[in-house]
Amino acid sequence: MSTPVKPPTEKSPKKPDEVADQDGRAPEDLVNRIGSAHGFGTPHQHARGHGREQRGLAYLPGSQLFEGRFGRMFRLNPYVPSEGRILEIAQMMTDNAPGDAAKDNPDIPAGYTYLGQFIDHDITFDPVSSLTRRNDPDALTTFRSPAFDLDNVYGRGPADDAFMYDKAPGRAGYLLIGRHDNEDDLPRNAQDIAIIGDPRNDENTFVSQLQLTMMKFHNAVMDMVLADPRMQRDSETVFEAAQRTVRWHYQWLVVHDFLRRTVGQAMLGDVLDETGAVPRLRLDHYEAKSGKAFMPVEFSVAAYRFGHSQVRGRYKLNTTVPPLPTFTKATTPGEDLRLKHFVGFRILPPFWTVEWNRFFDLDGPGGVQPQATRAIDTMVVPPMTDLPPEIAADPSSIVVRNLTRGARMGLPSGRAVARKMGITPIGDELGLPGGGPAPLWFYILKEAELLAGGRRLGPVGGRIVAEVFLGLLAMDPTSYLRNDPSWRPTLPAATPGEFTTVDLINLAGHGLGTT
Repeated sequence: MSTPVKPPTEKSPKKPDEVADQDGRAPEDLVNRIGSAHGFGTPHQHARGHGREQRGLAYLPGSQLFEGRFGRMFRLNPYVPSEGRILEIAQMMTDNAPGDAAKDNPDIPAGYTYLGQFIDHDITFDPVSSLTRRNDPDALTTFRSPAFDLDNVYGRGPADDAFMYDKAPGRAGYLLIGRHDNEDDLPRNAQDIAIIGDPRNDENTFVSQLQLTMMKFHNAVMDMVLADPRMQRDSETVFEAAQRTVRWHYQWLVVHDFLRRTVGQAMLGDVLDETGAVPRLRLDHYEAKSGKAFMPVEFSVAAYRFGHSQVRGRYKLNTTVPPLPTFTKATTPGEDLRLKHFVGFRILPPFWTVEWNRFFDLDGPGGVQPQATRAIDTMVVPPMTDLPPEIAADPSSIVVRNLTRGARMGLPSGRAVARKMGITPIGDELGLPGGGPAPLWFYILKEAELLAGGRRLGPVGGRIVAEVFLGLLAMDPTSYLRNDPSWRPTLPAATPGEFTTVDLINLAGHGLGTT
């Protein structure tokens, strides 16, 4: 691989939005406030869902260090909007026309929203952080490095996490699949808690069904390896060969299906040059000085949260279940909401198996066209601005949570990041009340809206996401890009030598029929 190109080191003149926020606070005051819980509400920790933060984010270094488990791509002064400013921005981000089809994105089917969530859960998790806890740089190496390794599916493997694997005769190495009401579901304990590698993958019906699909995909590949021992490399066991095959095909579709749709072919081709026999990377901004992968907060707290704007207000799950809101709250004490929205952390209701042709470009019964994602823009549908308590609370708005977390982590403004990347920033078109700088997350959404029509990320957001994805893959010693960079997918696919989410679903065999 080519040596990553370093960003310019010379200092450019500071702009007003790089040195203080609208209240005129100096950088040292902002940093002091970032290090304290004052002004950001009462600490509130949730066991699961959007209340959970990414793995290691509580230990973001506040010093001159860039890296730890989490780190920074850019060493820029923070932009810390006041609480009032956060609420003002959040109010203008509520989509008051969630059913307007003109705001759909025809280029990305609805399933990719939840594939993106599944991918996020694969590479990030922090079981101890909150919106308000002070960062502890002394605990930087507590957690594993981020990687597309499907630890949310495999856990620590059949030896250490034996409860996740099938113990029936002849099923060694197969993942355990649950079943009830004549339907497959995630395996669950006596209290209906999912027995899986990451509890967040039971957060809603869609990501839960993706988790189940990935588990069935592994089991299908186990069948293939047992039928054809030539799939095993060197001294691999059957399980190890199946796991590598699953991981590499998953990594391929993450890059060539999900990432391509998200950032566009031009951006992907600029970061990953596949014109030669061996791919070459150009990483201008994601640079791990230690040689170990780290998770930049510009990615995890801002750029990769674009998916929140893609969520639809309502979905049609299958032929049987009527269109339902994504999430809803009880209006009366004790109201039974189990069949009224798609919240997870529960046994799958009867007749609720997904029909994936309603979420991906998949041939299926009835010639159904997949629902589309919402455009990548600054509008977020109401179910996400008032989440039910089992998902998040205090605050319940994902918009307020994202903006608060960006302030809490001391993210720079969008304009500052654009200038650092050598990109001409968008200016007065941001549309913020009273003008002024924009939080990085808002800026990335607005950039996608203005420069890409909401169909993909723009130059700042797209570059951050593409470089982090490919940087993580390149620094993972078990990935195909590191082990066998000229490798191509080998499993059956609609296009030989390629592999997409649709190919994975077809091989897994889940959600293909009519429910």
